[in-house]
Amino acid sequence: MSEAILIRGARIQGGEAADILIEDGVIAALGSDASRAGARVVDAAGLIALPGLVDLHTHLREPGYEASETILTGSRAAAAGGYATVFAMPNTSPVADTAGVVEQELALGEAAGYVHVQPIGAVTVGQKGERLAELGAMAASRARVRVFSDDGFCVFDPLIMRRALEYVKSFGGVVAQHAQDPRLTEGAQMNEGTVSAELGLTGWPAVAEESIIARDVLLAEHVGSRLHVCHLSTAGSVDLIRWAKKRGIAVTAEVTPHHLLLTEELVRGYDPRFKVNPPLRRDEDVRAVREGLADGTIDIVATDHAPHPAEAKNCEWQAAANGMVGLESALRVVHAAMVDTGLLDWDDVARVMSSAPARIGGLDAAGAPLAVGAPASLALYDPAPARAFSTADLRGRSVNSPYLGRELPGEVRHTFYRGRATVVDGAVVDEVAS
Repeated sequence: MSEAILIRGARIQGGEAADILIEDGVIAALGSDASRAGARVVDAAGLIALPGLVDLHTHLREPGYEASETILTGSRAAAAGGYATVFAMPNTSPVADTAGVVEQELALGEAAGYVHVQPIGAVTVGQKGERLAELGAMAASRARVRVFSDDGFCVFDPLIMRRALEYVKSFGGVVAQHAQDPRLTEGAQMNEGTVSAELGLTGWPAVAEESIIARDVLLAEHVGSRLHVCHLSTAGSVDLIRWAKKRGIAVTAEVTPHHLLLTEELVRGYDPRFKVNPPLRRDEDVRAVREGLADGTIDIVATDHAPHPAEAKNCEWQAAANGMVGLESALRVVHAAMVDTGLLDWDDVARVMSSAPARIGGLDAAGAPLAVGAPASLALYDPAPARAFSTADLRGRSVNSPYLGRELPGEVRHTFYRGRATVVDGAVVDEVAS
């Protein structure tokens, strides 16, 4: 049984200040009359209380790539960023394409105790795009998988994609597509355009993403199933999702924090920290995805947290791995890109970073609003400070952040997961009390 905690004076999703009493892992009282003799008091004056964040797109690397990240270290990174739930992508070794592997990941997350680690199952065996993985067995397993993705690889065969959409429909699942035509991106190193031409780097055209999205929303409509588009990055992709939603197609989409803030101009320095899949795009694309998130065309923010060991990034641009770590910085980047610009308020942030990703992933309770009886998973965020992001902010095993040295607003001061403190005064606790 967890200790009683009384949070004093937090601004609930940026609104009025209130006290929050946590007992037995749930919110026991909320308001000015919340009290409990003997409770540990947390002074939250000036802090914003948000439901525990939910990331629908995290790479935890375990099993198989523990040099980059483990479920334990990735869980600590998530807690530092205000997260209470992360969905783990299947590009592990072995690939998470069987009930046994997803159940192993679930158990490792439970043992770590910092966040709920919800496995995502591969769509195809070995993520090779040739035949469907054990979708039904993963769905029926203790991990109760409802999201399936070959992220890192596009499900390129339209027949395989159609069969996957049909299969997951039977148990309310969703296919999360990595929209990238592999033929149009062979050898690609950055966004295709003026900058790639000037730098002499092979371009990654926007149409490689947009053509797959166009095909897949039509397939989803045809079979009456749910489609989720991972890390949408172009203005044309926003237009396609907007069109599909107006047509009544069951499609949702995510944008990463880095695609909300960073542009292809950063590639001019050939710093591999800025190499990512899909690539950083034009300023016009950044404006379009911000507007798409603000008007609800894009449903959620997802980190695509992609840790790599130093040797995979500390090398020449063309040899460097794609990917950025993002769990610790995501809320601060959304604050800078969306809240400080007036495009979202804190209620909206709670929606796009907690309730909506939980709903898409089939874990509605994980994104429940802060209310009496709800699970006591929440973050207390200080919007006031602004300082340079540094390696001291990183709690995972890898340091390939694109924000190092960049000033960002805000700071997660406390995180609670099911009533247990995982972050206290900005520091991740060494061990989570069970």
